[in-house]
Amino acid sequence: MPVVVANGRAARSRLAAGQIRVTGRAVNQVPWLAPAPIIGRMRTMRNWPLAGLRLRTPRLELRLPSLADLDELASLAAAGVHDPAVQPFAVPWTDVPPDQQARAVLQYHWRQWGAWSPGDWSLDLVVDFGGVIAGTQGVSVRDFDVLREVHTGSWLGQRYQRQGIGTEMRAAVLHLAFAGLHAEYACSGAFSDNAASLAVSRKLGYTPDGMDRQVLRGQPVTQQRLRLDRAGWQAHRRVAVEITGLAECLPDFGLPG
Repeated sequence: MPVVVANGRAARSRLAAGQIRVTGRAVNQVPWLAPAPIIGRMRTMRNWPLAGLRLRTPRLELRLPSLADLDELASLAAAGVHDPAVQPFAVPWTDVPPDQQARAVLQYHWRQWGAWSPGDWSLDLVVDFGGVIAGTQGVSVRDFDVLREVHTGSWLGQRYQRQGIGTEMRAAVLHLAFAGLHAEYACSGAFSDNAASLAVSRKLGYTPDGMDRQVLRGQPVTQQRLRLDRAGWQAHRRVAVEITGLAECLPDFGLPG
C-alpha cells in the first residue's frame, strides 16, 4: 500500500533510511526517488552527469561547482582577482563594484549551464585547493566534432596566485581535452602585458598563433594568440592528472558513449 508522507524531519529521515515504501517497493528501489550518491561537495545527477566529473592533480580537484562552491567563488572574485590598475580580461567584468563582480560570476556560470549543447559548450570548473575554492578553470568548444579544438580560460583569487596553481589547473583541463576527449589542438590567449598567463602557456608547450588588436578601457591593446598541438602537449606533460566520471559525460561532450 502507498504511504502518505507528512512534511517534517521524521519523514525525511524515514525516506533517507529507505523505510518509506511506494506502491509496495522501497524508495531506494524506485530509480527516480532513490537519493543520488554524493561525490565531494556536490551530488551526482542522473540527468546532468557532468556533476560527477572530477579532475585531480597532486594539489587540486577541479569539478563543476555546487551552489555553495559558486557562492564561495563569487566571494573570491569580489575580494579581488587582479591589480585594479590593469585589466587582463577581454571582457572587463571586474571593472564594476565588488557586489556586481560576485553577481556576474554567478550569472555567467548559470548561463553556461543553460546554454549547454553537445556541439557548443563551456565547461567551467571550480578549483579546489586543500578544501577551499581558489579560482576557476574553463574549457570550451564550438563544432568540436569537426575542429577537435578547445579554448581555455581561467582566473585565480589574488591570494592563490604565484604558487604554481595556474599551471596545475591548466594542465588538468589539457589532459581532459587531449587524453579524455581526443582533441587535436588547444587554444588560449593573453594580452601582451600579462606575463603570468603567457609564462604558464610557454611552460605547457603553447606556441604563438598570431595577434589580435582590440579596445580595452578606451585604449588599443594587443592580445597574443597561442596554440598547443597534441605533440606539444605530450612533450611538455609534467603534472599527473586523474579523471573520474568521464564515461557518463561523453554524450554531453558530443562524443560516443
